[in-house]
Amino acid sequence: MQAGPVNNLKGAILLTLAAVVFTGEVIAVRFLGTSASDGQIVFARAFVQFAMVALWILLTSPHLIKTSRPGLHIIRGITSLICWFFYYKSFQLLDMALATTLTFTTSLIVVALAAPLLKEAVSARRWFYTALGFIGVAIASNVIGSSSTQFDFSIAFGLLAAIAAAALVFQNRVLSKTEHTATIMFYIGLITTVGATPGLLLDHQPLQGNALLLLLISGCLGTIGMILTVEAYRVAEVSAMAPFPYLRIVFAILAGLFLFGESPTWQTMLGSGLIIASALAVQRAEPKRKGLSSPFR
Repeated sequence: MQAGPVNNLKGAILLTLAAVVFTGEVIAVRFLGTSASDGQIVFARAFVQFAMVALWILLTSPHLIKTSRPGLHIIRGITSLICWFFYYKSFQLLDMALATTLTFTTSLIVVALAAPLLKEAVSARRWFYTALGFIGVAIASNVIGSSSTQFDFSIAFGLLAAIAAAALVFQNRVLSKTEHTATIMFYIGLITTVGATPGLLLDHQPLQGNALLLLLISGCLGTIGMILTVEAYRVAEVSAMAPFPYLRIVFAILAGLFLFGESPTWQTMLGSGLIIASALAVQRAEPKRKGLSSPFR
């Protein structure tokens, strides 16, 4: 629910900053390479968010720790863990541009699931745009338009992360009816920290060099990006903000080119364009609703 006057300029600035911050987060994960385990990466993301949000709540509004939906918070936290694992894995295995492109299939999956899960009427136009978006995914993933007969199964990590993020969108919609955003973020941090602890212990390895620093950076940037995104949608109109998250693809292409020597293929560029155009068209065609625009991982 938006509070106060609408400020689309502020929202645009916040979402642009969030795009930069989220790109920095995955750059840190890429630089980690094999110097930290999957369990350590996910735990760092969870613990840093828990520490930052808990401190924020305790210093400003301690009453926000109270919740009336503990069961749903647990489910949401577990979904976040799954999402984070596949999300970070996709950026370790795929080019920056392709991994980032796959994250934007979440909005298409939400439309596909809205009819069976929420019993919403989905117009023929929205189904058309959604199908077009999935064709973009197939092109970006080299399933269509490539002479190669081999499919890169690393792409599955990005798609699984997008599916989990879509589940988060629906869970957020339910939680946001009764819970404050800070409360949701607090319990995401708490439950994911507890849930990631066994993975940390079972998948532990000695941290070398700057690995600990990069873990802290990735955790902080992921949390800051989430806060910026939530704040942007609080002060601005959702429809007006639609194009700005896609700046991440531009930043990812630049980061991949200058930091990792990656040049996006024509399939990735064409597929990205179709996904972005389809997602924007779907958003323009669907009614405004609360909680579907930002899964805030």
